[in-house]
Formats: sequence, structure tokens, C-alpha cells
Amino acid sequence: MKNPTREDAYNLLTEFTKSDSLIKHGLSVEGVMRYFAKKNNEDIEKWGIIGLLHDMDYEMYPEEHCVKVREIMEEREWPEEYIRAVQSHGYGLCVDVKPESLLEKTLYAIDELTGLITATALVRPSRSVLDNKVKSVKKKWKAKQFSAGVDRTIIEKGAEELGVELTDLITDTIMGMRDVADAIGLKGSVVEE
Repeated sequence: MKNPTREDAYNLLTEFTKSDSLIKHGLSVEGVMRYFAKKNNEDIEKWGIIGLLHDMDYEMYPEEHCVKVREIMEEREWPEEYIRAVQSHGYGLCVDVKPESLLEKTLYAIDELTGLITATALVRPSRSVLDNKVKSVKKKWKAKQFSAGVDRTIIEKGAEELGVELTDLITDTIMGMRDVADAIGLKGSVVEE
């Protein structure tokens, strides 16, 4: 497969992922990756596709997460660049594929962060990412029992690898999630102006 499409990616994701929350997580990461690609004048489609697929092996193969994905994508003749990028987000957790490119470092930095932002949005009265603020996310960041499954050290390490301030990473991630708020179920009750 020379030039995989977003449809190819979505079909592959939903072949291996049935959980609504995991699909929405994939859509969140896709939206944020597209946002960062646009901001950095990179390939928006490629970045989005990789974001969408990053956890495609997690539901069916949790013990082989980021490992099984290589086998699945190779069988379907996906480009090596895509496979490597998807694997790299599990660096230090389940694989030793270190994020090297800007795309890989961005995926690594924002994956866990989208989970924290989602959790923060869901406890807002609006249940929306559209009115979610950086200060709200940072306040919840400090409450270690809040969204305890989110590994904050990975987000910090990712920001450091990208050479960006944590506040800026949070801001951009929120903005990317706003672009897909409806698709990820986080439009909530905010009235858009």
C-alpha cells in the first residue's frame, strides 16, 4: 500500500477496535496530530492517519501493544514510516522504538495528554472541550488521583523532546481536540458564538 488513505486507516482501526471509547481516543489523537501537522507545515493526512491508528492493536492484543501492530500492518503492506511511527508512541512502555521524527515525538507527547484533557472536559458543567481551559487541565494535572491512569511523566518527557513548554503543548492539544469535538463526543452543551 503506497499511499494509505484515511478510509484505509479507519477501516483497519475498526477491524481491530470495537470499543467506542478507544475509537474516540483514536479520533482525538487524529485531530490533534492534524492540528500539529498544519501548524508545522507537515503532511496533514499522514499525521492524521498515524494518530488514528496509534492504538489499533490495543484492544485485541493488550499484552502485545505496539508489537502486534507491526505484524498487522506489514501483512497489509503499510509503509514502514507509518508502522514505525505507530510503534514509537509506546517507547519505554512496551517497545524500544524511540521517537525520532517530529511526527513521532508529537504522537508520543500528545497521546496521554488527550486522555487527561478528555477527563478534564467530562467533569466540566458543559462536558465539553470547547470551553476547556489550560488552567483547568493544569489544576487536574496536580491532582494525581484524577485520571490516575494518565502517565504525566510521559507527557513531560514528550514536551521536553519537542522543546516546547508544557502549557503550549496543552494549549495546542486542546485546540486540536476542539476541531473534532463533535466526533469525539466532547461538544457538550457549549453554545458556539
